[in-house]
Amino acid sequence: MTDLPHTSTNRTWHALVLGRAGLDLYPQIDGGKTRDALGFSADMGGSGGNIAAAMGCAGAKVALLSAVSDDAVGYFVRQRLAQYNVSDTFLQTSQGHSRTSLAIAEVRPSDCDVVIYRNDAADLQLHLTDAIHTAVANSNNLIVTGTALISEPSRSTSLALMQHAKSNGCTVWLDLDYRPWNWPDLQATRSIYSLAAQHANVVIGNEEEFAVLTDQLEDYIKQANLPKIALPMGQTVLLKRGGYGASLFNQGQRLDTGVYPVTPLKPYGAGDAFLGNLIHHYSCHEDWPAAIAYGSAAAAIVVSQRGCASAMPGPEEINLMQQSITMTPTAKWC
Repeated sequence: MTDLPHTSTNRTWHALVLGRAGLDLYPQIDGGKTRDALGFSADMGGSGGNIAAAMGCAGAKVALLSAVSDDAVGYFVRQRLAQYNVSDTFLQTSQGHSRTSLAIAEVRPSDCDVVIYRNDAADLQLHLTDAIHTAVANSNNLIVTGTALISEPSRSTSLALMQHAKSNGCTVWLDLDYRPWNWPDLQATRSIYSLAAQHANVVIGNEEEFAVLTDQLEDYIKQANLPKIALPMGQTVLLKRGGYGASLFNQGQRLDTGVYPVTPLKPYGAGDAFLGNLIHHYSCHEDWPAAIAYGSAAAAIVVSQRGCASAMPGPEEINLMQQSITMTPTAKWC
């Protein structure tokens, strides 16, 4: 069952990911607090970079649409993208005083502080070019993360590419990726998110994010026994429920899926691993239950390891996870 464009083998890219990539620093040792750190380890982070890394490690031909600063941190991101098989062909260099984002994230399962520095963020300087415009028409998927909608010129670039992608049979995935400190107020956020959702085939988020997008989903959250739901424009909805799994709403039907139970080392990174692997698997097989299970296995692997992009698994590791641990509860259509 699907209402999405079918994957074409004639297109240049499996996917293009639009969003931020930056430098993550993790205090050593695992379980420690940043205030007590004697050293840090480094990795690439940011939702856009992580999703692209997940797809690159899964074997997809993927490129990141973003911008980085012309400095050592920007070069770090470019080097790590290559390491994770992500093309930087369309990665722009920002001008002026903007800088690539920095996050300091504690490696602990609870009481985990994550501090993000995004003052004058470089990725929000992404401009539309003819090369990017052409690439989107030659891609099977365009994944847009919500933080790319915060300000100009990234906002207009994102909205234009979403509309262009949809009109060219490229499946548009909108990961709401809501960070409240980036937005002035709920009304402004909802207005921009709603506009972006009009151009999306699939909208992905957790309960808090969907409550920001629309009251209809907020009503669903308050009445969890409702069997069916859809956004006003009829998009496919993927609701991430953390340790409770995920719920997919597609063409009037609902699919509830579980998780692969593991002992978490940290609470972040799982959502990006989940989405990147789900999209690539679905594009190859057009099987929602199998794709969500595949993404869930990847999420379980990442959440139980140090790092984000560097923890993204390959197909062999994901298959081993699925063979050794049973998803609970099993997927069920309603």
